[in-house]
Amino acid sequence: MRFLAFLAIAVLAPAISLAQSAGEVERCFQNPGACSQGGGGGGTAAQAPAPGGGGGGGHATTRPAAPGPDYTTVLQSPDPDRRKIQESLRTLDKYNGPIDGNLQSDATTKAIQEWQKGRGTNPVGKLTPQEAQQLNAEASRTPIRRVDPSTQTATAPATPTPLQPTPKSNADALKDLQARLAERRKAAEPKAEAATQALIRDLKAYVAADGKGAAGDQFADFAKWYTDTKAAGRTVGEIAPVIDDYGDVKAGAAVASEVLLETKKGASNQSQCLVFAWVEGNPRKDPKVFSCDDVAGVEKWKTDQSLKSAWR
Repeated sequence: MRFLAFLAIAVLAPAISLAQSAGEVERCFQNPGACSQGGGGGGTAAQAPAPGGGGGGGHATTRPAAPGPDYTTVLQSPDPDRRKIQESLRTLDKYNGPIDGNLQSDATTKAIQEWQKGRGTNPVGKLTPQEAQQLNAEASRTPIRRVDPSTQTATAPATPTPLQPTPKSNADALKDLQARLAERRKAAEPKAEAATQALIRDLKAYVAADGKGAAGDQFADFAKWYTDTKAAGRTVGEIAPVIDDYGDVKAGAAVASEVLLETKKGASNQSQCLVFAWVEGNPRKDPKVFSCDDVAGVEKWKTDQSLKSAWR
């Protein structure tokens, strides 16, 4: 009897399994959501075989996707920080909208895109924390120059005649000045950008060669900074520039560029801002390196070179 019972179970088992499979297919057809989530009233969703399987029992591994750019930090930053970004965009003649802290408005997004295009980066219309710092730094060195009211005509007739046009208001005079400065800057920008990018290539090559190359030979202060950084057990990561000033001196074209250098040690990330100043040539002439906080030192170097800026 036991043998007959066992035989009956063995014969019925495939049929039961088939019935369950058919029931599961029916549930999946009627409720795809329950099937895809492994639900369906107690049924078990079929598991896809691991890649390269063949029944070998291997487990599929999923590598986490590389993190994308961090735009959330700036978008969710405090209101004063967001307003400062809009003010910086206005100072750089990129934005004419209200200073309301809304970085996702059409006007602000377009202004950020225009600024990013000018730097040769992806014009996404949103800023990473590093881009926000560079934007504010660039704007801080491009102050709006006020028009002195004393230079305007003191007396003007109440009703202008055809032979005597109406004097421009302070606002119109300021717009004209900004337009002239923007044209000068636009004309100088390609040369300034090319000079700065050449410097960045030399800095990266110096780091890649572990302290050898033209950047260290020409900028002794940078070579010392690299040696000190390496002695502290830190490695140099991203190197990003922002042009500070550009113009003509007796010996050629002079460039001053802020460079943000990221360093790493384990999970610790730090950044340091240095200003590289030099007169174009091969090799570069009168090269100097300053801390970004040493504004007096940078301005003295420009004065010593008799720099006629095309940037301001």
